[in-house]
Amino acid sequence: MFLATVSATSRSFRTTYEPKRNIPGLKPQGRFIINVTDGEYPREHIQSRSWDWIDKTLFVCRERSLAQDRQRPISRVVVTSVGKGVIVDQFYAERLYTRESLYELLKTAGFSDITFHGKFSSNSQRNQDLGLMEKRIVVAAVVRKEWTPQKKNKRSAVKNVVVILGDPNKPDPIKPCCVFDDDDLYTIDRLKEALRELKDFRFTYLCTHDTLIHDLIKLKAKIDFVFNLCDEGFSNEAERELHVPALLEMLGIPYTGSGPQCLTFCYDKSLVRGIAKEMDIPVPEAVFIKPEDTAFELHYDFPVIAKPNFGDSSFGITQRSVAYNPEELTNAISEIREKLGYDKPILVEEFLSGKDLSVGIIGNPPESYTVLPIVEEDYSSLPEGLPRICGYEVKWLQESPYWNIESVRAGIPEEVERNVVEWSLKLFERLECRDYARFDWRLDASGNPKLLEVNPNPGWCWDGHLAKMVAITGMSYKEMLDAILKTAEARMHNDKKGGHKQSV
Repeated sequence: MFLATVSATSRSFRTTYEPKRNIPGLKPQGRFIINVTDGEYPREHIQSRSWDWIDKTLFVCRERSLAQDRQRPISRVVVTSVGKGVIVDQFYAERLYTRESLYELLKTAGFSDITFHGKFSSNSQRNQDLGLMEKRIVVAAVVRKEWTPQKKNKRSAVKNVVVILGDPNKPDPIKPCCVFDDDDLYTIDRLKEALRELKDFRFTYLCTHDTLIHDLIKLKAKIDFVFNLCDEGFSNEAERELHVPALLEMLGIPYTGSGPQCLTFCYDKSLVRGIAKEMDIPVPEAVFIKPEDTAFELHYDFPVIAKPNFGDSSFGITQRSVAYNPEELTNAISEIREKLGYDKPILVEEFLSGKDLSVGIIGNPPESYTVLPIVEEDYSSLPEGLPRICGYEVKWLQESPYWNIESVRAGIPEEVERNVVEWSLKLFERLECRDYARFDWRLDASGNPKLLEVNPNPGWCWDGHLAKMVAITGMSYKEMLDAILKTAEARMHNDKKGGHKQSV
């Protein structure tokens, strides 16, 4: 018999149990019993806020909301000590199951004689918040299978992969409220859901950066490689994105994506511009403004766009970054300096009025790679008068008119497509990108493409540019992640066979 229960007392928070295929500890004819939250009840009766005392010195405050798909309540729990202040502040999410979904899960996993033993209410005299355990379902089932020996060879073929993510318990200055919100947690949940379907890999997740080094050393002997998805940077600091691959190289652990040198190059927009110009790849006209500069001279006409030279996720690029005269440019620079507290160099580029293009590549040129369908930003939904840019509002501000911008397959001349693909492949090799990358271009008024920036280890989320590109080919989000992993795995194998360091 196997018994799975879920508890949610004031001191213990555990996520619900999801039945998995071929449960290893269950014998043939074994009975499985699970006591789980009744998923229908919290959807209609979820308490958005509650608090209660744990004892005379500790009390807990909770905030809850349903994810967009209404399948997961997302909760924030703050435990406060009367003497010490806040001692715990964390987010967690739980999947909600109904009788119907539990039945399908158990049936798919090979169970039979699935029996529901009614719905139960907690018999509590505390008169306090019982959370998701207020109403529960108890279900039992029997597994009918033959005795089978362990398949050691098959298990050894499965790769053990550690996934490194941003730290949701630390501030993130890029995000609007400087914290991981419901959408961020939902994005991570979608990632884990997709990775669960990849049968060639077994995943472990690391997101607590304070213990990252210790955790990696502890797991080193048991893992094959790291899936580096920490695009927020170490401790959620964008300029420290290179620290994660650098740490992995010091520990001798292979990993996916670009190395620290490439991330350093591409974080500096001016440096990438210089490399591109050296390779005869066109870039917009620009002026580099250092923090101590009090005056500068433009050698080209308005409109222009002001942007931080160092930055990620469109940090500091908004509709007010586009200037049509000197006064607007002064205001744009002041906003970057004063409102954002940015004290590093600023680029003032000519503002190109043509199509916004993105080129995605999965693979490792020149040997083996795939160029994904080129996409352009569809600005047709924007009100008149707003500059056509894909900036911070597109990615982070749902209330902005920019939020409705869509990425569609690019309609561009064959010569333009040929050029941006050829130049992107050359930059991929020159900048030492690895496994996957994205290149952003824009056409000028005459239809000539010019490079805006290079994104190694680009956004991996389910609704990001890369996912939209692969969707045009008919690939799913799961298949995109699998392609990146298989690409990195093949590269590591070739590096090892060729006598190179696996992580370089």
